[in-house]
Amino acid sequence: MNAPAATWPALDVSGAVALVVGGQGGVGSALAAGLSARHPQAEVLVSGRRRLDAGGLTDDLLIDLQDEASIEAAARTLASRCAAQGQSLRALVVATGFLHSQGRGPERSWRQLDAAYLQQAFAVNAIGPALLVKHFFPLLARSGPVLAAFLSARVGSIEDNALGGWYGYRASKAALNQLVRTSAIELRRHNREAVCVALHPGTVDTGLSQPFAKQGLRVRSPEVAAAEMLDALAGLGPADSAGFRAYDGSTVPW
Repeated sequence: MNAPAATWPALDVSGAVALVVGGQGGVGSALAAGLSARHPQAEVLVSGRRRLDAGGLTDDLLIDLQDEASIEAAARTLASRCAAQGQSLRALVVATGFLHSQGRGPERSWRQLDAAYLQQAFAVNAIGPALLVKHFFPLLARSGPVLAAFLSARVGSIEDNALGGWYGYRASKAALNQLVRTSAIELRRHNREAVCVALHPGTVDTGLSQPFAKQGLRVRSPEVAAAEMLDALAGLGPADSAGFRAYDGSTVPW
């Protein structure tokens, strides 16, 4: 018999709302589906850059991480919605990331360093999530369990870097890790029950990682990866906040 799926205490609170930013991607959509299945009493909303024909996304919740005005507008809409319906934002999952596009990918050498690629990596992987903190953390409940999770990457670990390369992706994810740790410390002052962490999803079979998946790596489907990440997050408490965890619950060095 399979063990029951672990659940987030934050979403067992009456009127709880969870927002998955980047919920149109392979991992994000699987995380949103997993949250809905585990917490049928909570409202799980999905936000992304384009409108979906169905689901929890509305035009007012469209978010472009490179457009702060869209982030601010979405936060205002969510705040009004929660106030009108007596709900509270209890979980924020940021499942966004940039690794490659239009022939531009991670650098193998310093000779391939490119300003445009670096700017794109930092804009999506670090600056955008920082602006989500700015506009959405004030909406998180001030008491009771609260969870915020940001998908990072093990290659963003400075201590774990033994191979070099991938300058922009490594550096932008390292920047994200510092932003998450810093914001987690401030969030604790607002809510002592809050948990805010960076999360390494492992290698997932999506368009982001597919070109770089090597033979021998444990590549999982988005659904399997999401279930593992949700299990890991469900096991965390306030003492684990400001940490960097992997999908299996282990600690990743900074």
